[in-house]
Amino acid sequence: MELLKTNKSATKDKNIILNKMRKVKPKKRQILPDPVYGDTRVTRFVNHLMYDGKKNVSFEIFYSALDSVKAKLPNEEKSALEIWKSALENITPQIEVKSRRVGGATFQVPTEIRPDRKESISMKNLIAYARKRGGKSMSDKLCSEILDAFNNQGGAFKRKEDMHRMAEANRAFAYFRF
Repeated sequence: MELLKTNKSATKDKNIILNKMRKVKPKKRQILPDPVYGDTRVTRFVNHLMYDGKKNVSFEIFYSALDSVKAKLPNEEKSALEIWKSALENITPQIEVKSRRVGGATFQVPTEIRPDRKESISMKNLIAYARKRGGKSMSDKLCSEILDAFNNQGGAFKRKEDMHRMAEANRAFAYFRF
């Protein structure tokens, strides 16, 4: 009887030690809303746009891009911020493919994307394809890419379509999902 109690308490102690050693997920940092529109998505976008910690420069680029969007679409009933948000929705992917090694082969397994990752991918794609555009200032390039995404065109929209096409082509491997 005494031995049985000792084993139970030893197992309990072992579980407590194991639980203490588990990695704790880091807390999400609270992102403050931007000064003009009071929207946290704008701040998140500007953080992706930022180089070398120059946040004010990024805010200036973003706001001037939105002003250019409003100037290029004067008869649109939506505000520039709503146009930007709908452009982001147009280029947000729903599914991505992840490499999964099974046996000796590597399969491209389609998986759904978490909502915060969807938003992050769409913002990064919009910025990356705006940077790839030639010539003009960054605010003009960003404006052009926002307008193209709003009209379901451009590099970022094509990237989303390619991701969905890859997932559709590899739909047969969906049962390897993690």
